[in-house]
Amino acid sequence: MQKLNDTWMRLVGVPLLALIGQWTMYGYTNVPYPDDWRIPFFFILGSVLVWETNRWGIILSRRKYPELTQTLRRIVYQLSWFVFFASLIRITQTFFYELIGIWPSEESLLFKPYFFNTLVSVVGTVQIAAYYEGVYLYQRWKITYTEAQELKKVNLQSQLDSLKTQINPHFLFNNLNSLSSLITSDTDQAERFVDELSSVYRYLLQQNNRDLCPLTDEVNFIMAYFHLLKTRYGDGIFLETQIEPHYLTYLIPPLTLQILLENAIKHNIIAVSRPLTIRLYTEEGHLFVENNIQKKKVAVPSNQIGLQNIMIKYKLLAHSPVTIRYDEHTFLVGVPLLAPTTEIVINQHPQ
Repeated sequence: MQKLNDTWMRLVGVPLLALIGQWTMYGYTNVPYPDDWRIPFFFILGSVLVWETNRWGIILSRRKYPELTQTLRRIVYQLSWFVFFASLIRITQTFFYELIGIWPSEESLLFKPYFFNTLVSVVGTVQIAAYYEGVYLYQRWKITYTEAQELKKVNLQSQLDSLKTQINPHFLFNNLNSLSSLITSDTDQAERFVDELSSVYRYLLQQNNRDLCPLTDEVNFIMAYFHLLKTRYGDGIFLETQIEPHYLTYLIPPLTLQILLENAIKHNIIAVSRPLTIRLYTEEGHLFVENNIQKKKVAVPSNQIGLQNIMIKYKLLAHSPVTIRYDEHTFLVGVPLLAPTTEIVINQHPQ
């Protein structure tokens, strides 16, 4: 929640509005303005107390109902707070006036001064709070608009990355080399390799029209994708999966697993003597991808666009954040799995 930057309003604005409100009240009730410095002093003091109390109502309402969609509940919360505390403070203050003789009257607990003293405070507070709420709504709208623009950028980048993967000459060249070797040595394996390669490219072509997909689709894709890697690296790479069956219907942004596997392959040595082991497992509503760390001697340049895209997508989905943990031995990324009933909130921006 953004901090209220209202120092000048608290120091100057509220006391000034209190004086204007008091002058208005006396004029409306046709009572001559008294020549007693205590009346404006205590009125300003009461106004400051009213505003500081109601200011906390604004802060608490924003903590409880911060979103644009919660505006009505936030306003009702504030109005209820304003009426209760402004009335309590002003009624107490007016009674105090009568006790010390500042506002004497022949009839004890005269209704008119209590009513107008409270009314001026409530109306004044609502007017100031309306300005605060207007500024807050603009700030929230600006944040939402900025996030929408970021989402467009991320979606375009994801589409570009997907296209790059589809036509990546190195990826295609390496797989064709593997296929060429299999054709002469193991025709059955070559046939399966062609089927898996076809599955990989078919899945990549389908993702431009989806923002979320079932985990089962991602797992099936990554098994086909890993088959290509296994054919190339042999016993230099291993994939272990422990996916709980009931999570297979949960949703995940497409190509998330491919990005995470590519990240592991890009930054680590893959050799029979030093195999890279990648683990996929589910736990407490999250999918984790973990690999052992064995950094290449020559560091591979990385702008971390892949991980950033995943993190921003989950942020804009208003879901739990992506978990990234690592130490000397392992690197782990955990992404939340969205329940099948989750509303897709980013489908207005096609990828």
